[in-house]
Amino acid sequence: MSRAEAAPVVRDRPATERSIIEAAARLLADKGFSALNVQAVAEAAGVDRKLVYRYFGGIEGVVERLGADVHWTLGEAEDATPAGSYGEAAAALVLAYGRALSADPRLRGLVAWETVEDTPMLRALDAGRSSAMQAWAAARLAGVPRPAGIDVPALNAVLIAGIQMLALRREQQRPFAGVALDDAGWARIEAALTAMAVAVFEQSTPDHRR
Repeated sequence: MSRAEAAPVVRDRPATERSIIEAAARLLADKGFSALNVQAVAEAAGVDRKLVYRYFGGIEGVVERLGADVHWTLGEAEDATPAGSYGEAAAALVLAYGRALSADPRLRGLVAWETVEDTPMLRALDAGRSSAMQAWAAARLAGVPRPAGIDVPALNAVLIAGIQMLALRREQQRPFAGVALDDAGWARIEAALTAMAVAVFEQSTPDHRR
């Protein structure tokens, strides 16, 4: 068969995209953001760099898709199924995220980078991750009456920011505000966060329309 008559290459696009995303995750874990570029990701995935542009538009598209991968961000916490009132359920989800942070140094590194740097690539990753986490939480809170008369997104932001900072501090094995962040101290943090969420959320009237 001549070159002109050769059968066209049939690609499994979903599998190729997954290979590219997994390659980007490995590079990020091993070498950090400085290693993320189209050529490096293509080589790690074993594909032509043109496919990175064709499927993702460039490295920013790869990074945003990586952020949107809930399992990459949450690991086993992805399967969390909270129960109880809105305050109890919201606290359970925040704590599940905190445990995912504690268990994954790659994710802690990402959160640390987001705290001190502001680059287009980090913004793309954060946009994908934020959207995925919001959808993850909304799906698990569906059917739980949402409190009225309180700024729920702002309070959730405070809870998430707190657990992120404490998870980063825990990695350093240093106390915070007089609380040791060993296993016993972390149990105190989880109990306190739950009590705070329940107290604040449940002082208002549930909105049964949500």
